[in-house]
Amino acid sequence: MRTLLSTVLILMLAGCAQAPSIQQGPDAEVTFDGLVRIDHSQFSNAWIDPDVDLTQYNKILAGGAEFEFRAVKNSTSASTARRNSESEFWISDKNKESLKEIVTTAFREELQKSEKFTMADGPGPDVLIIVGGLHDIVSRVPPDMIGRGETYLSSVGEATLILEARDSLSGETIYRAIDRRSAERAGGQMVVSNTVTSTSEVRRLAKRWASRLRVGLDSIHE
Repeated sequence: MRTLLSTVLILMLAGCAQAPSIQQGPDAEVTFDGLVRIDHSQFSNAWIDPDVDLTQYNKILAGGAEFEFRAVKNSTSASTARRNSESEFWISDKNKESLKEIVTTAFREELQKSEKFTMADGPGPDVLIIVGGLHDIVSRVPPDMIGRGETYLSSVGEATLILEARDSLSGETIYRAIDRRSAERAGGQMVVSNTVTSTSEVRRLAKRWASRLRVGLDSIHE
């Protein structure tokens, strides 16, 4: 069983420089709820229950998402922010809702592309609940500088993704991934700071995360 699941995980997290593997032996890192760490995961950190046969699942059920923003003082002056060398900026309620919609849409659209999993209407023995969240969300975008020129940034923000796959009947967490990333162009390419570029980079990062989840799920049955 452990060999089978290790093979599944290698497929599930393919694309790394080194093949992913489940830690084994007395020194293996085990979480408080019994998950074992995966080395060389495509996500920064990942753990799994090595005793669960993932191939029994072929349906997914959205379990909701949580969004947590870092507490940052509201600053409306870009020039003041520059003088103070600030690197974290307040996010308006409107932009918070926009970010939530972008991320939610990216994951919904990607999961609907799955060739192996269908969306379930409720819990069942073949249903995985997917629970996600973005935590410690930070904006690197200063207030608009109308008439003051352009601001170039290598990153418009960053956040920590937490994903969990749970058995829909027992609620047991089978897989967990934690990954902190910046919303930025490849190679740290500088971009002009405005609503269009910020939205584009956030959408790009959300689609990247969502695509990895979809490909990983499909790979279970390949």
